[in-house]
Amino acid sequence: MKVGRVLPILWFAVVSIAIARGDVFNMGGTRDPVTGQWTGSASLEFVTVGDPRNAADTRVMNDGTSGYGAVSYTYQIGKYDITVAQDTSFLDAIGRTDPYHLGTDMPGITRTGSSGSYSYNIVPGAENLPVGAVSWGSAVRFANWLENGQPTGTLTGDPVADAGLTEDGSYDLAGGAAASIRKPGAKYVVPSESEWYKAAYYKGGSTNAGYWLYPTRSDSKPRNVLSATGTNNANYFDFYGTGTYSNPGTWLTEVGAFAASPGPYGTFDMGGNVWEWNEAISYYGAYAHRGLRGGAWDYFHSELRADERAFGGGGSTGFRVALVPEPASLVLLALSCLLVARRR
Repeated sequence: MKVGRVLPILWFAVVSIAIARGDVFNMGGTRDPVTGQWTGSASLEFVTVGDPRNAADTRVMNDGTSGYGAVSYTYQIGKYDITVAQDTSFLDAIGRTDPYHLGTDMPGITRTGSSGSYSYNIVPGAENLPVGAVSWGSAVRFANWLENGQPTGTLTGDPVADAGLTEDGSYDLAGGAAASIRKPGAKYVVPSESEWYKAAYYKGGSTNAGYWLYPTRSDSKPRNVLSATGTNNANYFDFYGTGTYSNPGTWLTEVGAFAASPGPYGTFDMGGNVWEWNEAISYYGAYAHRGLRGGAWDYFHSELRADERAFGGGGSTGFRVALVPEPASLVLLALSCLLVARRR
């Protein structure tokens, strides 16, 4: 597999309305902030990533590239990975037929019936695990579904007929998902590489604060002990240390289980658990491969590092979504900054 400084208040008001409108935003679960344990199913929550117009990281990646993490606007990103329960809600809404193979071989989700009458169920205890074995196409279709207001309907396999469900929205998939790009005006998206990188590693507090090496607010490798109180812990395979997995029982850990090891903006599990898609793209011959960051439960601590890029996908691949400002909000931001500059 490896391969002004604040957005206008109006935008945040619109976002708060949008967040409250759909089922995945209201799953009803609550998480104990001390123990990291859930009661019920986690809702899709966002945290705000501020410090707009921050400097890029100058460190060199494992592939010789550099310059990631600079984002000119304030945006929001999923506090947690998309969970099994949230993805099941998505499949229940649009997956009675499954022409795009969105509901096959998903750990924690079982499918019964035949095409036209598929139904989906959660394996007991898997509700709040991050969904895995997610293809790039599945991730962007989930984003499109959010962008379209979480509609219900029956997919036909015709991108034009399915445009209002999964095949258009934040991404136009009429030409296929592999090389799709974010459309102007998109709000719910799979993060760009810099959006993901900043949320995971940027120290925050100014526009030139620097970057952590690990997404647990640390330059030291995390321990792989499943602990709600350890301040630098993550889910990965400690091959070079104890030779153990973080959670041999289920391999994965529930989102937010490492309660005292958040990222710099309050995200959880951006290191370990599952690899996470981002919009970076690399071509191997005629084939487009999308970016991955963060490592996974079955990879080493080195994959969690800021200087580790990967492309591809596989069984331990999941994703989180971001919520970015609409172009009109960016125009308002630019105008407000201009007015402030003129007053100085």
